[in-house]
Amino acid sequence: MTDTGQQNRPENSGAEFTGDTSRKNVGAKRGGELGARGRTTIADGVVEKIAGMAARDVVGVHALGSGMSRAFGAARERVPGTTKSVSRGVKVEVGETQTAIDLEIVVDYGVSIRDVAGAVRESVISAVEWMTGLEVVEVNVAVSDVKLPDEEDEEEEPPRLR
Repeated sequence: MTDTGQQNRPENSGAEFTGDTSRKNVGAKRGGELGARGRTTIADGVVEKIAGMAARDVVGVHALGSGMSRAFGAARERVPGTTKSVSRGVKVEVGETQTAIDLEIVVDYGVSIRDVAGAVRESVISAVEWMTGLEVVEVNVAVSDVKLPDEEDEEEEPPRLR
């Protein structure tokens, strides 16, 4: 890895592995590594979805993403044929064998932010490493808001006038 000012960041994009960690595959290009019987590639979006789902499963996480991204996401979800974005608030950098993940979360009022952030890290690392085989070198958690008990959810559809 070369030092480009970002410590612990993967060198290349695109996950590449064969499951055999004892030898390095020379000549593998971004997005896949030659195996004995083929190539396996893991897109950045796959890691984003896994990380997003794992983070949402942690008690105390109200939502992922900043207020603005959640507002745009709520508007987009009202369009027929669209689904909820599980990767909102998640950014990843995927290298040949490693990945780094940045999460932006909203926590529920009354929880220990330190404990929730630690649980998010553990959940994301466990899920990503188990499902992809990639080494997670870092999970950065940014808490952008606290959901107060009397606040309405931005994602809830407002009542319609008839």
